[in-house]
Amino acid sequence: MSTSAYIVHLSAIIDDGAQIGVGSRIWHFVHVCAGAKIGQNCSLGQNVFVGNHVTIGDNCKIQNNVSVYDNVHLEEGVFCGPSMVFTNVYNPRSLIERKNEYRDTLVKKGATLGANCTIVCGTTIGRFAFIGAGAVVNKNVPDYALMVGVPARQIGWMSEYGEQLALPVVGSGKAVCSHTGTVYTLHNGQLNKAAVAE
Repeated sequence: MSTSAYIVHLSAIIDDGAQIGVGSRIWHFVHVCAGAKIGQNCSLGQNVFVGNHVTIGDNCKIQNNVSVYDNVHLEEGVFCGPSMVFTNVYNPRSLIERKNEYRDTLVKKGATLGANCTIVCGTTIGRFAFIGAGAVVNKNVPDYALMVGVPARQIGWMSEYGEQLALPVVGSGKAVCSHTGTVYTLHNGQLNKAAVAE
C-alpha cells in the first residue's frame, strides 16, 4: 500500500499521530507508535518497532528485527544493521516500573551500527562512527571511531565513505580515503575531515 507521501506494507501498523517523511518505506510487520517522528527517505525493514519518544532523521536505514525504543534519537543517515539492539533502561527488573529512568541514546549523523551489536542506553555514538557486528557499546563513541568487541573498544578510524583509515588509535597523523580523496587529520584523539586531496 502507498500513500501520497510514503510506502507502507499492508501488514504494517502505523498509529495515528506518527509523523513519517516523504519517500520513506515501511515494510512487513513494522509497528510505528503514535509519537514517533521519522524523516524523509527512510527505510524500515521487516519487523521493526519504533517507540513513541523516538526521532529518526532523513535517509536512515533500519534493517530487519530492530526495535527503536523510547528515548532513542537517530540523526540523518544512520544505518542500523539487522537485529541490532537498543536499550532504554540501564538496570531493568520485571517487577519494578522504571519508565521514569529511561536514559537518552543519541546516534549522530552517518553512523553505522553493525548487525547484532548492542547500544547500552545513555550513550552517544559520534558522527560517522562504525560499530562492528556483535559489539556491545557501553560508553560514548568518538566521531569516526571504529569499535569492536565486548565491551566495545576502539581499534581504528573510518572515513565517511566507510573505509578504514591508516591511522593509529591514539597520537596524530593524516590519511586519505582512497575512494573519495578526502583528507582526514588526527590530533589529540580527534579525527577531522580536512579537504579533498588534489
